[in-house]
Amino acid sequence: MDALRSPGGCPWDAKQTHESLTKYLLEEAHETVEAIETGSTEHLIEELGDVLLQVLFHSRIGEEAENPWDIDDVAAGLVAKLVRRHPHVFADGSAQTPEEVEAAWEQIKAAEKPERGADDLLAGIPVSLSSLLIAQKVLDRAARRGVDVTPGDDLGGALLALVARARAAGVSADAALRDALRSLAGPAV
Repeated sequence: MDALRSPGGCPWDAKQTHESLTKYLLEEAHETVEAIETGSTEHLIEELGDVLLQVLFHSRIGEEAENPWDIDDVAAGLVAKLVRRHPHVFADGSAQTPEEVEAAWEQIKAAEKPERGADDLLAGIPVSLSSLLIAQKVLDRAARRGVDVTPGDDLGGALLALVARARAAGVSADAALRDALRSLAGPAV
């Protein structure tokens, strides 16, 4: 990335910004999901490399910022977050089941970011996420918090009820819909 962004490097790479690369980061993440769902190890390795390239690219751009940061800052932040959010591994916390880990994780995140609103089921969920994935996350949070979510009688409520049905069956509605689309269009979708 240093060679690509430096004088004499690639003019396209040199002019990119965090904003101009956003669509590529989303695309590479979606291509990685597709590789996982289609079961291609070679494709998955390639797509994970493309996601890593995006992290490296953004980190290199960060070095040029007014308040510079780099890949080491990204890695250090990740390590600190993993240690902080896994007290059952790295401190005196206790969690014996995946459900207990998820509940503790949510409490830790809420304490870290109180401005997001602990009672808001949508707090911290990116709006760019698929609506089906947002619905599943909201239903997961509601279940962990003991909040009853009763879908309305309109089309949106019917869709939410389908996501709830998929969740109850242990299925991702988002992945199920992609599978259904793939079966209609063949492996190219």
